[in-house]
Amino acid sequence: MSIPLPYIAHLDLDSFFVSVEIINNPSLKGKPVLVGGYERGVVAACSYEARKFGIHSAMPMKKALQLCPHAIVTNSSRADYSKYSRWVTEIIASKVPLFEKASIDEFYIDLTGMDKFFGASRYAKELRQHITTETGLPISCGLSSARFISKMATNEAKPNGFLEIPHGKEKDFLWPLGIEKINGVGKQTEQQLKNFGIYTIEDIAKTPIELMERYAGKWGESLWHKAHGIGSAEITTDWEQKSMSHENTFDKDYNDIEFLHSELVRLTEKTAYSLREDEKLTGCITVKIRYSDFETISKQEAVDYTALDDVLIAKVKDLFNKSYQKGRPVRLLGVRFSQFIPFTMQMSLFDNNAEKLNLYKAVDEIKNQFGSKAIVKAVTSPLSEGTNRHTTRHNKKKSAD
Repeated sequence: MSIPLPYIAHLDLDSFFVSVEIINNPSLKGKPVLVGGYERGVVAACSYEARKFGIHSAMPMKKALQLCPHAIVTNSSRADYSKYSRWVTEIIASKVPLFEKASIDEFYIDLTGMDKFFGASRYAKELRQHITTETGLPISCGLSSARFISKMATNEAKPNGFLEIPHGKEKDFLWPLGIEKINGVGKQTEQQLKNFGIYTIEDIAKTPIELMERYAGKWGESLWHKAHGIGSAEITTDWEQKSMSHENTFDKDYNDIEFLHSELVRLTEKTAYSLREDEKLTGCITVKIRYSDFETISKQEAVDYTALDDVLIAKVKDLFNKSYQKGRPVRLLGVRFSQFIPFTMQMSLFDNNAEKLNLYKAVDEIKNQFGSKAIVKAVTSPLSEGTNRHTTRHNKKKSAD
């Protein structure tokens, strides 16, 4: 039996945050739109009309408005970003057996074997159209034999386009492109390679692998293989089942709300630390309560994707307050995060979220250097740190293109 050729589709929602804003306010269509915070804020996303003025994400908002004074700044639909992302996820989940949610606005789909029955190209096109029809969101798609090629094809297809790279035509597509088009090649690597006379992907392919390793270190071998169209077709399908959790079984039972809240704060901080360490955002929170008679209940809710302590703590307390039977002694508390997506720069750029995240990361660094007890919130009970038995569950797995 012959092994079927791999078909990997990459779907990317175009200017996702801007697109959601336009859906909620159609008058923004065709105008230079900037999504982000005012004053000291930065651009989290911008419309294609704004990009014509040289504006890009992560640019200070003040500079962006100097480049385009008539640009419209908004983030009024911020609460809907996670909702629309989940909507697209649900559509894809209902249409394909194997897919991976790579971020809030992009997905990899395994269509291998589809060419025998329906046609991978046709199915990818129809899925893309179905998503746009259902949600109103523009979406670009690339289809090829490998993840990285499909992502590059998507980038070339934008905005709102489709590009298939047929099997055997990988080099025809890749070689004319500049080295900066390869996913992961930053400004420093780009300049480093150009210093050696390497400007295109064809230049990489025609450079001996030993020289590429000398020019770019360990990254050189990967670049050489990519230049020859060799890449992974593996899809990580267990992304939604992964979770991070921390829970405590107390030495005695407690019904003191202040103590239970302080313990929830400590468990949330600990789990959020693991979340940031793994460079993930969570989209679902679960609070577990075990009473003195061993009855155990769990309450779970979807949340806007985040890795911020204050947001997570507020939701954990809210879930606990909705679930806890007041006055009943508690034997165990647990906090679990799930439905992860990789952290992306855009997700931190709203209002003061970037400053908050940097603050939390600074605290993380102090804990890494001096231990987890170096910094403890005032509401965290010293008793919970000193007398409880700790049970930690942390299931994480990294995947690479």
